[in-house]
Amino acid sequence: MLTRWLLYSLVAPLSVLAQQRPSVFVITDAEGVAGVCRQEQTEPTNAEMQKLLTGEINAAVRGFFEAGAAEVVVWDGHDGSRTLSALSIEPPARLLMGALGPNMLMERKFSAIAFIGQHARANRSRGVMAHSYSSLGIQKILLNGQEVGEIETRAALAGWFGVPVVFLSGDQAAADDLRAILPEAEVAVVKEGLGYYACLSLSAEAAQAHIFAQAMAGLRKLGQIRPYRVEGPVTIEVEYTTRSTPFPDAALPPGVERVDARTIRYHGKDFLEAWTRWNMR
Repeated sequence: MLTRWLLYSLVAPLSVLAQQRPSVFVITDAEGVAGVCRQEQTEPTNAEMQKLLTGEINAAVRGFFEAGAAEVVVWDGHDGSRTLSALSIEPPARLLMGALGPNMLMERKFSAIAFIGQHARANRSRGVMAHSYSSLGIQKILLNGQEVGEIETRAALAGWFGVPVVFLSGDQAAADDLRAILPEAEVAVVKEGLGYYACLSLSAEAAQAHIFAQAMAGLRKLGQIRPYRVEGPVTIEVEYTTRSTPFPDAALPPGVERVDARTIRYHGKDFLEAWTRWNMR
């Protein structure tokens, strides 16, 4: 009985501590990875890109666990979730593969969100392969009249669930996009965009060391970084490219309107409703 009591007295505080340790949801992409500056490098099966991206992910994973994370979930978010492998993701992180619904698992109440290999929004000057979700299908996205991309909209989704973005790695333009809405977040700039297909990049080793340090710093600032909230009625307006122009006579559901031949506007009483209407299109 005494031995059992001593064991419980040692284990119980650790279990309580574990419940308080943060969980991190990592969104990955390819265009913001160090050394990736050409379109062919972004093919999901490109071996060089896979190695570079995985190295950056694992550096961030080590940084998050060093900062006290209890859980890190890495979502393969690039081009159909066909890039990453469970063979190469560093344990104890877990790999999430496949398309996600509109909530992107945010209802699970992660403690923090992070972006790895992230690019800037469409139409950004000096953004390496900058685009908003689809370089072929979408010309630009406006959130309540402001141009946005994956950084701003996913930060707003996380913020709707009360979850902050604590870290981003990518090119300078992507870092500037995040800092414009969340100046407290930590960033690791791994390359400077000189043009859409031109960049000045850190070496893989230097990029990974920088990511490790900044990811660790970002999670350690968790209590100081506010969730990014977009309040009140929300509109998401999407201008599609010519090749993706909606059929002119297509019926539109409630809360969705046609602005012009290439532009559709999605309304919501809040961000989540507008976001869900666009994602369920």
